[in-house]
Amino acid sequence: MGTGLGRVRGLGSAKQGTHHWWMQRLTAAGNLLLVSWFVVSLVRLPDLSHAVVTEWLAKPLVAVAMILLAGNVFWHLRLGLQVFIEDYVHNEASKLGLLVLLNFFAIGAGAIAIFSIARIAFGGAA
Repeated sequence: MGTGLGRVRGLGSAKQGTHHWWMQRLTAAGNLLLVSWFVVSLVRLPDLSHAVVTEWLAKPLVAVAMILLAGNVFWHLRLGLQVFIEDYVHNEASKLGLLVLLNFFAIGAGAIAIFSIARIAFGGAA
């Protein structure tokens, strides 16, 4: 059915709010775990020199965890900024443009981060 205003506009519930809310909470929990692991791991290193950090990052389990962290952070960022844009940008053309830019940024920055981690992990760091 929907609300009276929704019927007049021809819009009903998108039924996506609960899914989006859960995804944001799950990525937040993932960030909590992965960032905690990251901070503890860095504190346990003997020093934070380039050689020590790249040697640590070249370990397979560390590289996989870092790739998960990068992907999760950018997904969480995208979800949060999407809600912000949808709530506070009222011009539909601007909203669409900002959402497209947000998706390009999140995917692009995530891809660069994952590529950088993989390059170090596979020994291509220079």
